[in-house]
Amino acid sequence: MPTTTPTTTTTTTPTTTTAPSSETATAGTAGTSASRPPPTSHSSAPRLPTQVLASHLDVPWAVAFLPDGSALVTLRNKAQVLQLRAGAAPLVLATIAGVHPLSEGGLLGIAVSPTFARDHRVFVYFTAAADNRVVRLVLAHGRLTDPVPVLTGIRKAGNHNGGRLAFGPDGDLYVTTGDATDRPLAQQRGSLNGKILRITQDGRPAPGNPFGASPVWSYGHRNVQGIAWTPDGRMYASEFGQDTWDELNLIQPGRNYGWPVVEGRGGQPGFVDPVAQWPTSQASPSGIAVAAGAIWMTALRGESLWRIPLTSNGIGTPRRLLAGTYGRLRDAVAAPDGRLWILTSNTFRGTPGPQDDRVVALDLADLR
Repeated sequence: MPTTTPTTTTTTTPTTTTAPSSETATAGTAGTSASRPPPTSHSSAPRLPTQVLASHLDVPWAVAFLPDGSALVTLRNKAQVLQLRAGAAPLVLATIAGVHPLSEGGLLGIAVSPTFARDHRVFVYFTAAADNRVVRLVLAHGRLTDPVPVLTGIRKAGNHNGGRLAFGPDGDLYVTTGDATDRPLAQQRGSLNGKILRITQDGRPAPGNPFGASPVWSYGHRNVQGIAWTPDGRMYASEFGQDTWDELNLIQPGRNYGWPVVEGRGGQPGFVDPVAQWPTSQASPSGIAVAAGAIWMTALRGESLWRIPLTSNGIGTPRRLLAGTYGRLRDAVAAPDGRLWILTSNTFRGTPGPQDDRVVALDLADLR
């Protein structure tokens, strides 16, 4: 089981201005946020070493790597899984049956089994006719086949479907879900929505979960779309706020992260405050990755990549990179080649350029 509690944590607020809405325009407020000190982050002006690996993709959402170094990329609306190798055209491995794209829903997260060499398993998260669900497939002879639903009954909606999948260092599968625009679900431990879930490859609650025979790992989330682990086992998650604060959270099993009572830092007993927060105009965070001594957080509305340095007991000052260079950014994954592979997201709620959407590789060698 991952180690999730460092001795102390540095909290950071990149700026104090506020802006309406996150990825999805919504009305109203969620709670209170305390006032914060002056800005502590900076945007980068220099051009960074990037390479476009694929272009003209239709709403790419997630990327995961196979042991041979090639990547699997999901296309949300087409329900396709592509295989991508640097320098080669993408190949369509499958069109996933049963996907029902709906606004922010469709074919979302993807994860490769840590024992892929033996079992050839790939997991996807998608919006079906009745729910959001996790399905296990087998990759054989260049095709994804034998779909088996392993977790069903996650409420779906036009917005706030969560959808990120990732295997933790413990070998279990972590699943992020949104509140499906029904806010109270996030506080109901009996609901699968507004949670981070931890399950086995067969979909059962993983042994050692904080609430016994429940898949719930943490709760009180609005819409988590990024999870990643540091080398020492700390688990971090990015989360969409509503009108004021987007969040980066240090995830601890069984803890309550406050939604819908609190958005951002509230300092209220019983809730865990984020370790960093951003105005929604600068973030709307989706996928995150850990590499080269930092957390790398993609920003949709903020159209940038945030580098959040890791320290021995928390995080340092975030730095904004690629601001406006590639538009909206959806996912980031540490690649076997040592670079960061990033998905853009301009063919949905963006202004597509002539090559959008793209997979971009960022060389991290000079960004430590």
